Amino acid sequence: MDANHDADSEAIRQVVATIEHAQAGELVDEFVAQFAEDAIWTTAHGRRLTGRDEIAAFTGKVLPGAMKDRRPSYEVVHVLFIRPDVAAVKVRQRYFSHDGQPIEGDKEGSPLYVMSNEDGRWLLRACQNTEVLDS
Repeated sequence: MDANHDADSEAIRQVVATIEHAQAGELVDEFVAQFAEDAIWTTAHGRRLTGRDEIAAFTGKVLPGAMKDRRPSYEVVHVLFIRPDVAAVKVRQRYFSHDGQPIEGDKEGSPLYVMSNEDGRWLLRACQNTEVLDS
């Protein structure tokens, strides 16, 4: 991997870390700011969202209060550069109690983020989260 990919991979990991931080802190605006204006997202439960405004409306309803009894963990497991400015990013999504224990019965998520570099900033463009049946 060349130096540009190294720097871009780190920037992508920072976006995923910001998603984790925003979700943990129930920070709707910070979460939504990671999406491109025309992004699309299908949630783990099959809700299709189109555009940052729709993503913001949904997130504003579901995120506040969602982390009361748990905290998220987002681990980048693979980055595939489709082009220098477009990447497919595979993430392992898990939830833990505030004391660090896995939450019994909580299913692992397997998000796929298609990200693009817009004026030097990596943004989420097309996202699909899938619930893992056997983790």
